[in-house]
Amino acid sequence: MRRIYITGAAGFIGFHLARLLLDEGHAVQGFDGVTDYYDPQLKRRRLAILAGYPGFGFTEAMLEDNARLSADIAAFRPQVIVHLAAQAGVRYSLEAPRAYLSANIEGTFNVLEAARDHGVGHLMLASTSSVYGANAAMPYRETDKADSQMSLYAATKKATETLSHAHAHLWGLPVTAFRFFTVYGPWGRPDMAPYKFTRAILAGEPIDVYGQGQMARDFTAVGDLVRAIRLLIEVPPVRPADPAGIAPGDSLSPVAPWRVVNIGNGEKVALDDFIAAIEAATGRTARRNLMAMQKGDVRATWADTGLLQRLTGYRPQTGIREGMAEFVGWYRDYHGL
Repeated sequence: MRRIYITGAAGFIGFHLARLLLDEGHAVQGFDGVTDYYDPQLKRRRLAILAGYPGFGFTEAMLEDNARLSADIAAFRPQVIVHLAAQAGVRYSLEAPRAYLSANIEGTFNVLEAARDHGVGHLMLASTSSVYGANAAMPYRETDKADSQMSLYAATKKATETLSHAHAHLWGLPVTAFRFFTVYGPWGRPDMAPYKFTRAILAGEPIDVYGQGQMARDFTAVGDLVRAIRLLIEVPPVRPADPAGIAPGDSLSPVAPWRVVNIGNGEKVALDDFIAAIEAATGRTARRNLMAMQKGDVRATWADTGLLQRLTGYRPQTGIREGMAEFVGWYRDYHGL
């Protein structure tokens, strides 16, 4: 049995990861501010499910409360920290930029310091495919240069990767940073396209389709994503004895026990095909309201998942039609439709 600390445990991904680990019999301590960025009631209902497990504990507090965070980690004595809590959303970063600086940078620094102070064996932190920014070559590889972020959200996430590398180098803290690619599934966030499109289509309302529909995403089912995180727990990076011996295509640092790993489906799905999957799952036809690209958005994302497969033997592969059918089924049940 492992002792695993999850920040953002009331969130979409944190909830699914905690439940997976609890089902395996591990002890999980969650930490979350339960903010109102989106409906807190959805977060409370996720927490209610987790509270049914005897191995789950929870602290409600903000990452910026360093004393509370550090004391909580010290009391739980985790072997692994999975840092998922963050201020999310590309578009919201245009409206409330300081929330991203506070939660994502200051909050992550507090997690890094607590992990160092309390001798955590493996720190894992969530980044995003958005850090690839203006990169045109696809699929995105972890070893690609990623210095052209196009939103404040992406910039803060890239900053957390850099901060974590410094900690790994200075203090020998093993760090795995993972870059998520458009995660969706049951209990998903209401501010994301799967939820918004499903709600509108079922209500007979038009959907806003940005980029005139000429966009594509690497959609990743949440069950696949948390399985990948679970497997990566078992392969913490180590400082290379010989930097020249790092395997080609491995993002391992030459000077630190640090690595970044893409977690995506490895497939670029056109926006029209994504909408068609929702139409098939709902049995309804979408009415499209074509819109221009939004500030900070990128035209497409697509993950190279070769490193994840080499490290864990696993590759996410849930197809968009299968995944959206599962999501729509959950949505109908959750809303009593």
